[in-house]
Amino acid sequence: MKIQLLLRTITSLAIFASVAATAADRPNVLFILADDQSPFDLKAYDPESALQTPVLDRLASEGMVLESAHHMGAWIGGVCTPSRHMIMSGRTLWHIPGKGRDAVVGDLIPKDLADHTMAAVFNAAGYDTMRTCKKGNSYAAANKKFTVVRDATKRGGTDETGSGWHAEQVLNYLKEREASKDEDPFLIYFGFSHPHDTRDGKPELLAKYGAINHKEKSTLPPANPKQPKLPANYLPAHPFDNSHMDVRDEVNVSGVWKNRDEQTMRNELGREFACSENIDIQIGKVLDQLKAMGELDNTYIIYTADHGMAISRHGLQGKQNLYEHTWRVPFIVKGPGIKPGSRAPGNSYLLDVLATICDLTGVEAPETNEGVSLVPVLKGEKTAVREVLYGAYCGGKKPGMRSVKKGDWKLIKYQSGERGEVVTQLFNLAENPDELLKEHHDAKVAKLTGNEPRPNQVDLSVDGKHAEKLKEMEALLLAQMKAHDDPYRFSDQVDPQ
Repeated sequence: MKIQLLLRTITSLAIFASVAATAADRPNVLFILADDQSPFDLKAYDPESALQTPVLDRLASEGMVLESAHHMGAWIGGVCTPSRHMIMSGRTLWHIPGKGRDAVVGDLIPKDLADHTMAAVFNAAGYDTMRTCKKGNSYAAANKKFTVVRDATKRGGTDETGSGWHAEQVLNYLKEREASKDEDPFLIYFGFSHPHDTRDGKPELLAKYGAINHKEKSTLPPANPKQPKLPANYLPAHPFDNSHMDVRDEVNVSGVWKNRDEQTMRNELGREFACSENIDIQIGKVLDQLKAMGELDNTYIIYTADHGMAISRHGLQGKQNLYEHTWRVPFIVKGPGIKPGSRAPGNSYLLDVLATICDLTGVEAPETNEGVSLVPVLKGEKTAVREVLYGAYCGGKKPGMRSVKKGDWKLIKYQSGERGEVVTQLFNLAENPDELLKEHHDAKVAKLTGNEPRPNQVDLSVDGKHAEKLKEMEALLLAQMKAHDDPYRFSDQVDPQ
């Protein structure tokens, strides 16, 4: 009897040791999220960018860059909110909770969705979970599921009041793990409050980019040759009402307000670059700590942003639009099995993050998940996970804006209210990657940007040669709106069924 009991005990200990070893060997996840950042700010997407991010450059050279990663959109002016709901839950735009969508669509949300979000799933799988990020404009119920939560909004120009604070929370957590000899795998959600405005950069980085923290609404910031140049798709004003021209981001950002002149916009780009370089510096500190702990090689690192940003592109300032600079997001992944220096379109959404990190770590994705794992792309087996991409913004007048993209072709539609004029844009992104309009061909604009657009770099929706392509993309957009339970329609959309 004693021998049998001893054998059972040995067997149980062996099983426990095996499970423990398996858990300890599972890869870690470091998910890094910037707040408001266009992919084209980074050299990984625009080699001519003046922004210095050596840590992110190294991550790109050691991992994979996805060239066509997107957030799906928003039904509210605070685009961060639905974006972060989608990241946490792996669900599509009209299938997540939140003020602004609940009143216009049916009950398409599981009652217990928070129990199937990122931290909850990884807690159940035996991972230690930690989060630091800004407060607000997020999925509060899902955020609370992290075992360790150290959130605060930090947009100041010092380490204590800015991005350094978020890095310090991660560094302290890692040091606590090291001191306690914690060998559980971890999931760290490393979020920043910058480069979202107010972009109060650190003094030495502001000086590097020739910028100041401009506060005087009645004056312009000083011109400085160190400031980043205007982007090729800069405009002094957006050429038409896009359905939400009075949103806070377009009229009341400190240091910009309604101004779109060269001095204001170059100064604001300098402030944005100062904040973004500081983020890069802080990420470097965390990666150094992981390396010192021997954890770096067994950690998947994902760097992205909750959405892109305009900052003078197309005469816009904020995130409430569907041009590529704002609809797309940076997306860089490094980790075991990912080929260094590789690139792929991906054709992904941020809502694919949950399925992807589950797949990378062997954790079962929740049944509520609607995202697609990017692992086949990251492992070089595929170049993309979908053919067609859908985008929506309706935080202002309805139906607002919609976009659809397939291959080189992209359509954007706008309507401000049921009786408003419908405006349609059609772009061939292979020929016109900056989505230049006829207004960009104005000699005064070209002189400011130093960019001379080619004749075919315009909106092609009025070009009869592309009538069939326009019709095809219109039908594709309607199909995507229906497939995603989009509750709105444009007044010129006719359903053939």
